[in-house]
Amino acid sequence: MPESKSRKKKSTPADQPAAPKAKPQGNPRWLVPTMLTLMLLGLAWIVLYYLTAQGLGLPIPALGAWNLAVGFVLIIAGFGLTTRWR
Repeated sequence: MPESKSRKKKSTPADQPAAPKAKPQGNPRWLVPTMLTLMLLGLAWIVLYYLTAQGLGLPIPALGAWNLAVGFVLIIAGFGLTTRWR
């Protein structure tokens, strides 16, 4: 009966040199303030749009319904920055 060829010994983690551990990176300093500012600014823009639509005489340019789009773009940009938050 033929004998099987000897198999190579698998290396274990103890045989391999230790890889340097990567330093965990935190958030950039500007991330959280920018994220919160964009979300709050978008909310404030939408609230001011509804207040000016009531004819209270507040000085906001007449963009019409596009004011909602501007507010939601600011809010979405803030939420987009939350994906980078660690």
